[in-house]
Amino acid sequence: MNTTFELVPGMLTTREEIAAAFGCGTFQGIEPAVEAKKVIVYSDPAAGEAFGYTFDGRAEDDEYGPLYLYTGYGKSGHQQLKSRNKSLHDHAAAGRDVHLFVAHGKVPGSGQTQQRYIGQMVVDPITPYVTRTGVGEDKKKRTVLVFRLRPAPGTTPAWQEQDWLHAATDTALEEIEAPSQPAIPAQTSVKTKNSEQFTVTQTIANVAGGPKTVNLREGLLVEAFKKHLVEAGHQHKTFQITITGEVGALTPDLYDVTDHVLYEGKGLTTRHNIRLAIGQLMDYRRHVEKFEGDGLRVAVLLPSEPSTDLMDLLASQGVHLVYQTETGFAGFPLPA
Repeated sequence: MNTTFELVPGMLTTREEIAAAFGCGTFQGIEPAVEAKKVIVYSDPAAGEAFGYTFDGRAEDDEYGPLYLYTGYGKSGHQQLKSRNKSLHDHAAAGRDVHLFVAHGKVPGSGQTQQRYIGQMVVDPITPYVTRTGVGEDKKKRTVLVFRLRPAPGTTPAWQEQDWLHAATDTALEEIEAPSQPAIPAQTSVKTKNSEQFTVTQTIANVAGGPKTVNLREGLLVEAFKKHLVEAGHQHKTFQITITGEVGALTPDLYDVTDHVLYEGKGLTTRHNIRLAIGQLMDYRRHVEKFEGDGLRVAVLLPSEPSTDLMDLLASQGVHLVYQTETGFAGFPLPA
């Protein structure tokens, strides 16, 4: 292992040079370097399309800052949070830095692929990954894990124009299983280039612990309601919606197949969250109705009963309300 090898964002190198420097492998997209306390991530969006990896690339910034999406390990079959995927997901708890590289042409005079160093990243502690549906190397449909990577604090990623996600060429809706809530990583520290210590929550624009709690609460609420639907004899699923000219995909929280109802869950019963849910449902509904037919109803799923004015707001927009109680869910089933 070469301890003098320095990673500088924008530099061009090869897998072999990286392996020699840090003692990792050279063949997989996620290569843990145990002794060097690193996880090396290789992204190659163009080559990945052959294996159903169509989700890699620089995504639009959200309220917490820059975001890079990376499809996990496994060329065929459903991807699981095991093996190399677990190494990436748990990097903070293991005290390992994540370093992102993207394929950048060929080494001059050679068929060897060059790797361009983007920079040090961290797995988003609020939503570490999302699940998407794609086609594997065996041409069979499967679920993949799409990790959400963010720049480590104090670093400036060497993004280039070609790193952005490609826009969809058509608007499409695909039925998928409603994904379970991703686990929230432990709040251990992440070591950055300047050797300062940050908590995981500080790696995203100094976000306080609140967003993780709300995210987890929302996931548990949706999971409880899914169980409630099954006990009531209802089938459920959700959709993966791609839109012409836009990158990424929209994924509603839950669709009740039996009653033709689209649900959006929120972890807090606040005006902000309810207004956000209304906007999401309006956006989802116009696309879902194109494929699933008219008569689609929409509902907000909440952890408790909101104020009278917020209930009036929902009713005024034609949005139903379902909220959790000690004995079940008030408002379910929706009135005929």
